[in-house]
Amino acid sequence: MGQLVAVTEKPSSSRGVVRFEINRTLSGMGHEHFGSVDDAWGTTPSDELARRMFATGQVEAVHVYANIITVDLLKGCDSAGLSDLVRDLYQYWKPGVEPPSFEDLQPEEAASAAPSGDGDGSGGELSEAAKRVPAHLLDRGRLARERWNAKNS
Repeated sequence: MGQLVAVTEKPSSSRGVVRFEINRTLSGMGHEHFGSVDDAWGTTPSDELARRMFATGQVEAVHVYANIITVDLLKGCDSAGLSDLVRDLYQYWKPGVEPPSFEDLQPEEAASAAPSGDGDGSGGELSEAAKRVPAHLLDRGRLARERWNAKNS
C-alpha cells in the first residue's frame, strides 16, 4: 500500500552528481540540504529520504528543492538503487509483509488519562466511537465546548 513515486533519474553536468525528478514535492518551496545523516533529524519526507540515502553508503550529500533531489555521490560510487529508494518512499506495505492492525498502531494510554464523560458534556460513559479517539483529543474538545458555552451563555 502507499503510492509509488514516479522517478526520472537525470545525470548532471558535474561528475559524481545525479538528479532525480519526481511527481510530487517533498520540501515545498524551501531548499533542504543534508551534508550528513545528522542533518536529517526531522520527520519530513526529505529527512526520511536523506536518512535512507545515507544508509546506502553511496551518498556524500543530498539537496532537496520541491520535486528535485540532487545527490552528491561518494568517490567511486554510482547511483545504483537510489532511484528505488525514492520510488518506494511512500510505500509502507510490500507483498509478503503483514500490515499492522488498527489496534497495533494505537498508543497505550493510562486508564486515568481517559476523560470521565463522552465528550458531549453529559458525563456519561464513553461511546464505542469515542473509545477509539485519543484521550487528549477528547479533553481538548471538551475544554473547547466549555469555553464556547461560557462565552455564549
